[in-house]
Amino acid sequence: MKEFSWPVRVYYEDTDAGGVVFYANYLKFFERARTEMLRSLGFEQDNLLAEQNLIFVVRSVKVDYLKPARFNELLDVSAKVIEHKKTNFTFEQSITRQQDVLCTAEIRIACLDAQSMKPKLIPSAILEHLS
Repeated sequence: MKEFSWPVRVYYEDTDAGGVVFYANYLKFFERARTEMLRSLGFEQDNLLAEQNLIFVVRSVKVDYLKPARFNELLDVSAKVIEHKKTNFTFEQSITRQQDVLCTAEIRIACLDAQSMKPKLIPSAILEHLS
């Protein structure tokens, strides 16, 4: 699948005492882009839980913070699947301001059974869209 992009505005609540985006909030921005990517493909996570008893959870994160983002800036958050297996995906993500790269990440997402919290096969319909 090609790279997905989602705009994010930095709100005051996203910043720390120094006026820059608090480091953990970049993870929230990445999450929003992945959620919107799935939504754009027709997959709502609440429906996946209700109908298939599956959830997606973050398994691991590697992040590089390169430059700060500040209050009221409009950012672009990208998401691209670079690898998938039977029960997990690896996303390559970045946050940019215009053409300036601020933060990059590699995030592995696991598919789990919501009740047992054990690995579950990713539905083939989702894999077809992300391959």
